Order: sequence, then structure tokens, then C-alpha cells
Amino acid sequence: MTNKSKTLYAGVTHNLERRVYEHKNKLVERFTKRYNITKLVYYEETNNMHSAIEREKQIKGWLRKRKIALIESMNPKWTDLSDEWLR
Repeated sequence: MTNKSKTLYAGVTHNLERRVYEHKNKLVERFTKRYNITKLVYYEETNNMHSAIEREKQIKGWLRKRKIALIESMNPKWTDLSDEWLR
């Protein structure tokens, strides 16, 4: 997820739509609320929570340049991928 300044946030959840809703409505009293992180620009799906957590750790360990390349490989315009979900 990101904001207008392209501050990046990575997380893991078992319910992406609910979690994005919480971030957009600032129901999470942490980093995403403080930095107005409300835009979903990239996500991956898996059926295994352990592999999801490992992938999150991997991505968080990357340099910003590599994270941006990952986002832009799927979403070059940084479109909010959750816009249609929440209408």
C-alpha cells in the first residue's frame, strides 16, 4: 500500500478487502494511519499463511528501488487496485 508521496507499506492478512477497508478508514492506529497509507498498488495471493509471512519479510528486506520495480511490473500507473471493491 502507499500514499500520495509513495511511502510504502507491506503487510499480510487473511482478508485483503477487510484490511484495505480498515486502512482506508484509518481504523488501524499505526503506521498506515500516521502516513495516510490508503492506496492498494500491489498484492499477492497464497493459500498458505506461513509462505505469506515469509514473502512479506522478504519484500520488507528489499531496497526501495526493488519494491518499486515489483509494483510497477504489475501496476505501472500505481492505480488503486481496491477502488472497485469498496464501491
